Amino acid sequence: MNREEIMNILPHRNNMLLLDDVENNDGTAIGHYTVRGDEFFLNGHFPGNPIVPGVILCEILAQSACILMQDAMDDGKLPVYTGLNNVKFRSPVKPGDTVETQCCIKRAKHPFYFAEGTITVDGRLCVSAEFSFAITGA
Repeated sequence: MNREEIMNILPHRNNMLLLDDVENNDGTAIGHYTVRGDEFFLNGHFPGNPIVPGVILCEILAQSACILMQDAMDDGKLPVYTGLNNVKFRSPVKPGDTVETQCCIKRAKHPFYFAEGTITVDGRLCVSAEFSFAITGA
């Protein structure tokens, strides 16, 4: 699924759509985003040594996982974070890196969904986390 197709599922646009592609591979969302270096969140984080902020990496995970909940997000419903647990930042993500996400839904009781995921760059673990969502009305 490319960016155009992702925008049919996610409400994110412009600077906040943080996926280049994503697919549902038997219940595992696998997504990619290449950090260009001109993103707004790199301005000042950190001058001369830009590093993608952890909160942005968590957002990339969330957006990737949403592909797995697309059937529940009809009629303008929105996925919103309800929790982040056991988040570990292992290695920095920098401009030029292509992150790969792998996320799966561990359990669901609509409207709540509980997931876990990782971000890697070239096989190097950068982030691991457990997180949850609620699907809310528009």
